[in-house]
Amino acid sequence: METTLKVGMNNTVEAQSTEKTTAVEMKSGSLKVLATPAMMCLMEQAAAELVDHNLPDDLTSVGIAVNISHKAPTPIGLTVRAEAVITKIDGRKITFDVKAFDDIDEIGSGTHERLIVNKEKFQAKADGKLNI
Repeated sequence: METTLKVGMNNTVEAQSTEKTTAVEMKSGSLKVLATPAMMCLMEQAAAELVDHNLPDDLTSVGIAVNISHKAPTPIGLTVRAEAVITKIDGRKITFDVKAFDDIDEIGSGTHERLIVNKEKFQAKADGKLNI
């Protein structure tokens, strides 16, 4: 498996907090604030993009673990920024420190793990469940 990934590499993504990303809309709560799943998704996006941009075309990465804390609310309209930093590479498993911020302060942090897989084989394994 050839990759250019190294500990310390990082990636940042941004998105707007919108009606669609609220806890009410995502059914994870009853308030019109950024949902924890939306924050987590942005963190995972930062990590996934970092890995996938550094792999051959036949490989990709899949999320295998997330452990995060959502520390502060974000209202609709603020920009949310998520950062992922590679902290460990163990064969095909990559571990990240992840953080999220809105325009005011840090809103979340934790760890995320991804596994490098062959796209075709992984998709075939998933599709094979349809034939059971």
